[in-house]
Amino acid sequence: MKRPKVLVLTHSAGFRHSYIPTAVEVLTKLGERTGLFEIFATEECSEVTRERLREMDCLLFITTGELPMDEDQKRAIIDFVKSGKGFVGVHNATDTFYKFPEYGEMIGGYFSAHPWTQEVYVVVEDRNHPSTRHLPGRFKVKEEVYTFKNWSRDKTHVLISLDNSSVDLSKGTRPDHDYALTWCHPYGEGRVFYTAFGHFTSLWREEWFQKHLLGGILWAMKLK
Repeated sequence: MKRPKVLVLTHSAGFRHSYIPTAVEVLTKLGERTGLFEIFATEECSEVTRERLREMDCLLFITTGELPMDEDQKRAIIDFVKSGKGFVGVHNATDTFYKFPEYGEMIGGYFSAHPWTQEVYVVVEDRNHPSTRHLPGRFKVKEEVYTFKNWSRDKTHVLISLDNSSVDLSKGTRPDHDYALTWCHPYGEGRVFYTAFGHFTSLWREEWFQKHLLGGILWAMKLK
């Protein structure tokens, strides 16, 4: 049986995160170990074309900045997801394509700041999703916590959010103090899953995070 294909883009046009090599290794092994998908990882934005995307079932971004893509490539990403395919964004994927508002709409919002880099508590708002059903209702994690702009829970389905009692809220960036960390939504005929976790390389080695990613990828490809 042909396994679904996931194209992972790791291009850093802005800040480059040190976890990227580990992420590629972990994602590749997840696909191999479960036998549920194949990972094709690249740093080359030139590989994201309509032709290449026709072979893929999901696009996974671990990216920063204004990616060097032409208008047709950008359009191809939107069309790919709207046509019924999957999109997964990890951590800094929201710190990407600020000058391409349709991308921001698709992923659900843009990175605003990271006021808390510390151990925090998070709340699992939906424990029935494939990416969260293995998690407790509340747990502790060390993370560089992102806050978001152009984001609203009216436009997406929140899976995990920050437990505000575990941080100094005066450092926050949102008047509503609504700090979601993982969400998902339909986009056209496709599905979008985003998780803000992943800043620290060590997290990629943790079983809960790998299961979280696996569930999100499978959900995005409509396999779960």
